[in-house]
Parts: sequence; structure tokens; C-alpha cells
Amino acid sequence: MRHAQRNHGQYTTVTASLAAQSEQHGSALFDRTANVSTDTISVLLVDDHALIREGLRHLFSLEHDIRVDDEAENGFEALRKVRLLQPDVVLMDIHMPVVDGVAVTRQITTEYPSVSVIMLTMYCQQQQMLQALKNGARGYLLKTASVKEVAHAIRTVASGGMYVAPGMTEAIVGELRRLSEGNTQNTEELSEKEIEIVRYVAAGMSNKEIADRLSYSEKTVKNYLSVIFQKLHLRDRTQVAIFALRHGLLPYEEL
Repeated sequence: MRHAQRNHGQYTTVTASLAAQSEQHGSALFDRTANVSTDTISVLLVDDHALIREGLRHLFSLEHDIRVDDEAENGFEALRKVRLLQPDVVLMDIHMPVVDGVAVTRQITTEYPSVSVIMLTMYCQQQQMLQALKNGARGYLLKTASVKEVAHAIRTVASGGMYVAPGMTEAIVGELRRLSEGNTQNTEELSEKEIEIVRYVAAGMSNKEIADRLSYSEKTVKNYLSVIFQKLHLRDRTQVAIFALRHGLLPYEEL
């Protein structure tokens, strides 16, 4: 009961924001056709507040390329449904009872590297952001974000990119630079082209965007990334981005 009552005012504000954004879509509900795109992004909503899940589900129904497959109210249920559904994207509340969102994200991304997790939180906390990214999250958003921004983040991570809410990047960069001491990895193992791709990954570009920039196919970019992962002993794009920032491979102005 105490948990259900925590931060009631803040969640009321979030709910009101969701409702207001829904009204802004106006009659779009009635203009929606029954056609389903083959490029639809499947999403699992994870939040211990039913009102938040219901609001997001309704708002995403207005997006032609985003489909909410299911919901979960805690970490254990989220993991079970990811194993069952293997959605493209998991929208994960960072604070939940029993198991927190960061721990669940680590398990999900370990078992299913192709599943992209976006963390949702009420608070902008630097250490929390870094911890989430280090544990496999590909996105980090405040619950006060607009539906347009959340939808953009979903599309970005689903296409292989990373997304951090505007205004939060500087704190992450500063922290990652402070963590650079004692790092044993170096760039000598990488070719010039591999370093270029590492820069693009750290800038949050998707495989398609990198392919377009280099005039390569997406398959070629994926092959390059596989080699980069192997050479640097890294697991995913998030770790590559951290590597790039630690080694000064991304000028701050590009973020």
C-alpha cells in the first residue's frame, strides 16, 4: 500500500500529461485504417502503475508503426513476457517493486541482445543513467517526455541506434570521461574504417544511417560491428559507445 501511494502527485501529473497529448491527436482515432505495416515495431510496456501503461497503450495506438504487444507490472513478469514474445522494444520503468528495472534490463539484454530497452524514470539522476546504459539499456527518458519524443526514441533504438533525452547527454559524457582511467582497451586493433564506424555508433546512429553515410549495405555495417565487438571484447552497441567516449573518438560537439 505504501508503494502504491508513493509520488502520487507526480504520477497524477504524468497521467494528466498523457491525457492532454491524447486530446491533441483529436479525431485521428477515427482516421486510422485497419492496415498493419510489415515494419511495425512491437513494444512491451513495463510499469507498476496501471494508469501509466493504459495511457501509453492508448497513445501508441495512434502511431501507425508502433504496436503494444503486452504489458507487465513488475520485473519478473517483464522477463517472462520478453521470453515469450521477444518484442522489438521494451519500455521499462526504472523503479519497480521486487526487482528494479536496471537488473531486469541486464538480464533481458544478456538473453536477448536484439531486444532494445528504453528506461523510463521520473528523475534525472546521472549515476542512474550511467548504470542503466552500462547494463544494456539503449535509451533513457523522463516520464515527462512527450509522446512524440517517446515514439521517436522507440523508432531510433528499434533501428539499432541509441537515444538519451535532450539535456541529459552532457552529464553522461562527463561521467564516462572520468571513468577512462585504468582502461586497458586501445584503438590500435581497429582499422580507420572501424574507428569511423565506432564514432557513428557513439553518435547514436542506426545501422541504416551508418550504411547510408558510408554507401554500404546494412549487412556490411553489421559485419563491421561484429568484428569490432570481437576485437574490443565488447557485447553490444552501448559498450562500443562507452569505449568511444572513453577514448576521445567522439568530439563533444557531435553529441
